[in-house]
Amino acid sequence: MGGRRWMSVRPPDKNAKETGIASERSAPRKKVTIQHLHNLRRAGTPIAMVTAYDFPTGRACDAYGADMTLVGDSLAQVCLGYDSTTQLTMDEMLHHCRAVARGSKAPFLLADMPFGSYHASAEDAVRSAVRLVQEGGVEGVKMEGGEEIVPAVRRLTSIGIPVMAHVGLLPQRHASLSGYRVQGRDAQSAVSVLRSALALEAAGAFSVVLEAVPHLLATHITNRLSVPTIGIGAGPGTSGQVLVWDDLMATWHGHKAKFVRRFADGQAEERKGVTGFVNAVKERSFPDLANESYDMDQVEWERFLEAERDYSV
Repeated sequence: MGGRRWMSVRPPDKNAKETGIASERSAPRKKVTIQHLHNLRRAGTPIAMVTAYDFPTGRACDAYGADMTLVGDSLAQVCLGYDSTTQLTMDEMLHHCRAVARGSKAPFLLADMPFGSYHASAEDAVRSAVRLVQEGGVEGVKMEGGEEIVPAVRRLTSIGIPVMAHVGLLPQRHASLSGYRVQGRDAQSAVSVLRSALALEAAGAFSVVLEAVPHLLATHITNRLSVPTIGIGAGPGTSGQVLVWDDLMATWHGHKAKFVRRFADGQAEERKGVTGFVNAVKERSFPDLANESYDMDQVEWERFLEAERDYSV
């Protein structure tokens, strides 16, 4: 019984006509590498990064052209119902990384370092990052912070673990920042964001996320760096963009940030699907006897009734 599956989630029949994601993938994608990302930057080709949290979202990132897939710590809120990313544990992150890694093959795969997993020391960061790579199946890690995390970034990159830095608004520190506020709007704080980005690049970061900073500052930092910048709420002048899956798919029921654009109406589809199913069950129109039910040979049915009588009290 351990290997039994419900019929709707059987492995795909290789001889059957493909539908859905599999049919839309024209050919296997070439693996995205750090070198490829740098080539995109030099060519002026925007880089697209999408968050994913499980096998289906990871597979969608792979099938529909994302250059990078990020297992974001935003899963704390959108998947687990926590109030903030600081509540996410390493074990929870690893669970989701493994699922995404099974589906996202071609994009460069990254994971957020959970809050508290790299702050004590550089060696603490190494232990955490190694777990994400070995147990989670990711190729690199993303770390929030400025010049204070330079030693950890330098240590990780020195042993071959790719690091994407994250400056500007740091969601893991939203309490100390008095909420989710735009950073770098005055000259002093703008200099701080720039210094952090430059220091992290010098420490070996292969890319830098710029979150919630003025577009002029983001474009300036992009021009100053020799590594790709990925913007989220940073305007169109960065090397690429990232959005949270539930924001772009409109499945998130919480606050919508100014920089979020809905590219689908997932919430409407959720409502349509669930209410449609519930109503069909209540109306007894699902399942349909002819098309959605299994038959039994009449002779076998008669034999069953006869056998049942033998067990009657």
